[in-house]
Amino acid sequence: MFYHASPVKGIIQLEPRVSDHHIPLVYFSTKRENTLVYLSNAIEKYCRETGFEYNGIWKKWGPYGFTKDGIQQLQEYYPDALEKTYEGVSGYIYSAESITDSGFEIKIPNAASSSAPVTVSGSEFVPDAYEAILEAEEKGLISIKRYSEMPEKMLEWIGKTIRQEYEEAMDHPEYRHFLKGNFAEILNV
Repeated sequence: MFYHASPVKGIIQLEPRVSDHHIPLVYFSTKRENTLVYLSNAIEKYCRETGFEYNGIWKKWGPYGFTKDGIQQLQEYYPDALEKTYEGVSGYIYSAESITDSGFEIKIPNAASSSAPVTVSGSEFVPDAYEAILEAEEKGLISIKRYSEMPEKMLEWIGKTIRQEYEEAMDHPEYRHFLKGNFAEILNV
């Protein structure tokens, strides 16, 4: 089974869209729990909540990796990041029995993509993405590295990375707004 998350209700066919890889694809995971992270985009949510007007393509924010056992690990780069991003956010997890593999190599465990439309075989409403993430953590399906647990070396890496991301985001005012709002101390703004 292949899974895809979306805030949009009632999708019966998933259509390829241009995203980070600059070619039209539909992204999937063979693990349902790995799609929960895509129910909300922290940048878009923060901008909307703070009244920041933006009409372009939203930059994506997905701070996660995988444990040595291949379990997705969500990482909080700032205090309460998961709660701020996912609490109260609802959406849908769509399933497909099969896809036409795009042949594009996605360097994410259990991920797949299709460059052709994909027929939806089922959907599940997720009333609160944050609660679903905590439930998946409780079941051992995902791991969470909370900001309060970050070692000093990781905090230094986050600081360096955020400063670099801010400098490189000249064409993404929405991303800069998000970074300034959540990493003011790092950016000295």
